[in-house]
Amino acid sequence: MAGRSGAERALRQLPGPRLSGRRPSGARPVSRPCSAFVSRRLPAAVLLSLTIPALATAQQNGDDGDDEGIPVTNETVIDACQRCHAVDDDGMMTRISYMRKTPEGWQQSIRRMVTLNNVELDEAVARDIVRYLSDNHGIAPEELRPGRFEVERRLIDWSYEPDEDVEDTCSQCHSMGRVITQRRTREEWDLLMATHRGYYPLSDGQGFMRFGASSGHPKDAAVRHLSGEFPLVTPEWTAWSATKRPPRIAGTWALSGHDPGFGPIYGTVEIAEGADASSFITRLRYEYVRTGERIERDGRTIVYTGYQWRGRSFVGGDEETALREVMMVERGWNEINGRWFMGAYDEFGPDVKLVRANGPVLSGLHPVAVRAGTTATVTVHGVNLAEGLGPDDVDLGPGVELVRVVESGSDRFTAEVAAAEDAAAGARDVFLAGQPVPGAFTVYETIDRIAVTPEAGMARVGGGNFPKGFAQFEATAYSNGPDGDPETGDDLPLGHVDVTWSVEEYAAVFDDDDIEYIGTLDEGGLFHPAIDGPNPERSGMRNNIGDVWVVATWHGPDGEEVRGRAHLIVTVPLYMRWEPWRIGDITLVLPRRTDGS
Repeated sequence: MAGRSGAERALRQLPGPRLSGRRPSGARPVSRPCSAFVSRRLPAAVLLSLTIPALATAQQNGDDGDDEGIPVTNETVIDACQRCHAVDDDGMMTRISYMRKTPEGWQQSIRRMVTLNNVELDEAVARDIVRYLSDNHGIAPEELRPGRFEVERRLIDWSYEPDEDVEDTCSQCHSMGRVITQRRTREEWDLLMATHRGYYPLSDGQGFMRFGASSGHPKDAAVRHLSGEFPLVTPEWTAWSATKRPPRIAGTWALSGHDPGFGPIYGTVEIAEGADASSFITRLRYEYVRTGERIERDGRTIVYTGYQWRGRSFVGGDEETALREVMMVERGWNEINGRWFMGAYDEFGPDVKLVRANGPVLSGLHPVAVRAGTTATVTVHGVNLAEGLGPDDVDLGPGVELVRVVESGSDRFTAEVAAAEDAAAGARDVFLAGQPVPGAFTVYETIDRIAVTPEAGMARVGGGNFPKGFAQFEATAYSNGPDGDPETGDDLPLGHVDVTWSVEEYAAVFDDDDIEYIGTLDEGGLFHPAIDGPNPERSGMRNNIGDVWVVATWHGPDGEEVRGRAHLIVTVPLYMRWEPWRIGDITLVLPRRTDGS
């Protein structure tokens, strides 16, 4: 990457469906568009009229008797920020001392200072600030868990149940995940609302007042709720602050995971110490067990706040294969879990779990089911397994016989197994050398149901002026179980099944023509959206958007056919992002990522 500016490196986003770095046809590197609201300066009078009243009351951070705060002791932070954020004799810094955030939250704040307030920071200083604030003004593991979907960039349907009105107020413009992964004093929540109204005056009509208000301004109700639910001082943060330290995670870890559309992955991660106690170098070696494809990646990681893993890894050092890693180091330092992802909308990548491999670790088996009266080749994957195991070292449960051992090595045990014709349908516990294997091994009689996930997917047209947002689907087979009824508690999951993919009209209107224009679904269940912008070949020059059924059809060995389907919405690009990169002639020189890359 020699010769590229920090901003250019930060802006590169490369969509791709696999961790090996391959991208769908038509995908191309794109930079994320900036928000239309901040592409031009607001008049100073507007900003002052909206923010001064709040500043006058909130700047003291203690008018209601709450004088709690977190001192800022880092000279880099003080030197870079004190021009606007005053420091008192106790080390309390206006605004900064009265909030706590994730690394992404602090990075967002710094980015805002650079783009909106002309703050000049070089990359090294920006990284040091993010690290200090994330470590000392961060959030505890228990506080982060409900909002992990936000930092792990999961496209899920999630509702904030404690207060629907507050969710309506905040989620008009951004995810509630951004809200619940912060902690602030009452005054700071109030000042945050004032900042919204000052920088984004349309928020009053589009967000705060969109649905009207029975009494008072909706922001006042939001401040009351948020300051009660997410205060600066909490038992969780107090307890975590007392025990927080850099985790000792160097060593070998067993990797297990699931990549939507591609199935289980198993392998190892070698973690070595980096430049300091919170930095690490990683070496990843794993296999897609359905296809046998092996991947080798090398990366680097920073662990913030004693548990928040933020990393990047590459295949052969190639930037186009960059994969972001967001995980949690669990208490005890024996498990790390989370999500790795890539893509213009962070839509590709697996859920993963790492388990410390001080001794033998059994990660899982594949396949996870066999039909009664048939044979299958089954592999148990792991790390540090005993080699040379024989038939007597394996217990597959009643009605399942080990026919022969195919392979017995330190990372896998493979055997041919046979399920008897009269074997009872159901899950078996599997033991290898006396140790239980994660994931039940199931004997079944018939495939009765196909479940397509996600049940409701979303893609975004692109490829012209904006990036494409792809959607990956996969099919899982189920047997109805002893009661014979679908979708009940005794259903037997049988794992991934090969299907034929197709799309059908979602009959919402007469003469629906969505399937002709929205894009294509490939043989692997990956939906490729069409190009963005008005289409002159479509009636009314409409965009290539719409909704369809994504259908998976399984054809059995005896001619049987089972279908499942999911709803896909193909919509417009995400035109506005609350994380601007360029404002006028100002080029952002702050790295987007929190992993030190």
